[in-house]
Amino acid sequence: MRFVENARVLVTGGAGFIGSNLVDSLLAHGNDVVVLDNFATGRIENLAGCLKNPHFRLIFGDIRDREKCRQAVDGVDFVLHEAALGSVPRSIKDPMTSTDVNIGGFVNMLFAAQQAKVRRFVYAASSSTYGDSKTLPKVEDKIGRPLSPYAITKYVNELFAENFAQLYGVETIGLRYFNVFGRRQDPAGAYAAVIPKFAAALMKHEAPVINGDGSFSRDFTYIDNVIQANMLALTAETPEAVNQVYNVAFGERTTLNELFEQLRSSLAKFDPAIGSVKAVYGPNRKGDIPHSLACIDKARRLLGYNPEFSVRQGLEQAAQWYYENLS
Repeated sequence: MRFVENARVLVTGGAGFIGSNLVDSLLAHGNDVVVLDNFATGRIENLAGCLKNPHFRLIFGDIRDREKCRQAVDGVDFVLHEAALGSVPRSIKDPMTSTDVNIGGFVNMLFAAQQAKVRRFVYAASSSTYGDSKTLPKVEDKIGRPLSPYAITKYVNELFAENFAQLYGVETIGLRYFNVFGRRQDPAGAYAAVIPKFAAALMKHEAPVINGDGSFSRDFTYIDNVIQANMLALTAETPEAVNQVYNVAFGERTTLNELFEQLRSSLAKFDPAIGSVKAVYGPNRKGDIPHSLACIDKARRLLGYNPEFSVRQGLEQAAQWYYENLS
């Protein structure tokens, strides 16, 4: 796998789940790393191993603050833009803030990167962009109508990135993440992702709540696959690979019922009592699509993406981290 080395990289949202894992990988390969984060959802604990590293710099700030954005990109070679206000339910409850952060903040960062002549701007896009499209698997150039304010913001990001590439010559790559999970994913709060939420309940021997009847399916993607995709996006050299949007997934569909059973089995290796915990079922969530499955052929062809961790393998890794850090 290709890694960027000896470069200066800005990671926005670097104190978050995905961002902090990217920071670790970048530092491990000899890069100087700058993190811009306002800690709205990120946690300082995620950066505990980096704070004393002389190649690491933390800037406390918000991507809605243009001056902070300009400060963060100063002298930077690459940007990994992970900062966003995630969650479909959160965006339905408060569409204004999601729009301010995810669109306004995105354009601030993109413009700051263009002004600073950053070599490449790689950003976190989202599988939510596919909206009501019923086509499976999801192919990058065939999307539907967005089903939530969050999905709209992430699609608008793609339009701005394409526009900046055309108008200003900015090199951009968007990575449409599909249900990422793994170490450091926070189980707390109303908008926690399903896997850490399930894990936290199971370790307390409490019944996790599955939305709907458990038949909805997702292309769950382990964090190390996402790290691989970001590193490949930073180092892609062929002109055809740049100014594109790619699916980042494993390419396999798992129902919520299957996910629960696999996670329960993985955690039961550490605590056998978990094996007898059963799930309960609640209503479907607004804005949720029934099924999601990615075609990753484009990323394979143009980036050399080859995900190493299946859902089951990722859950084995994640379960150990959850048990060691959350129990």
